[in-house]
Amino acid sequence: MKREEIGNNAGLVWQALQNGEMEVKAVKKATKLTEKDLNLALGWLAREGKVNFNEVEKELFVSLA
Repeated sequence: MKREEIGNNAGLVWQALQNGEMEVKAVKKATKLTEKDLNLALGWLAREGKVNFNEVEKELFVSLA
């Protein structure tokens, strides 16, 4: 997978999170990304410090930083 594709997927995740915190499963559904592509995109955004993660009762939520 190319870095450009990961970056584009990170943009899709960023857009999905514009309305606020979402459960990771909901982000996957909203972006229609595979689990692998979603994880790569979230890693990209996390490395750049652009997202925050919050675990509530074993469910992982993500929001823009």
